[in-house]
Amino acid sequence: MTSDIRLVPKSDDETAAWLPVAMRAYEQARMRAGDTAEQAAEARKASEKQFFPDGRLVDGHFLFTVVADDDDAGWLWIGPSSDPATWWVWDISVHEAFRRRGLGRATMLLAEDIARSQGATAIRLNVFAYNAEAIRLYDGLGYETAAMHKQKRL
Repeated sequence: MTSDIRLVPKSDDETAAWLPVAMRAYEQARMRAGDTAEQAAEARKASEKQFFPDGRLVDGHFLFTVVADDDDAGWLWIGPSSDPATWWVWDISVHEAFRRRGLGRATMLLAEDIARSQGATAIRLNVFAYNAEAIRLYDGLGYETAAMHKQKRL
């Protein structure tokens, strides 16, 4: 595991550069999970409108660069739901070159600490079923399945 990991808040300029990258990854993940390109694009637009209405993250949410040994190793976006006691990991990503070092786990533990410090009593996330590695990570951290939907391709 990398010895020095910290979360550094993204500046407005860093957020502006990150947003199209993260939203494209979100779109691609939705298509991999079964959305059409049109459905994925609509989901992206809805997310941007809800959480980044003017290109800046809505108040009360936190967007960080995951820094490992002084390198940009990924990102974390967390914030409250409509119930301020329940927080969400809205997005987390560890760059490919930094994977398999325990950074995802360490980042999730830091996310939990931040949520607790803001009064959260629970933290939730969504994960696509194809992402077995992430599911193993979350299971190992004690996350339980709270909801599930299934589909069958016709």
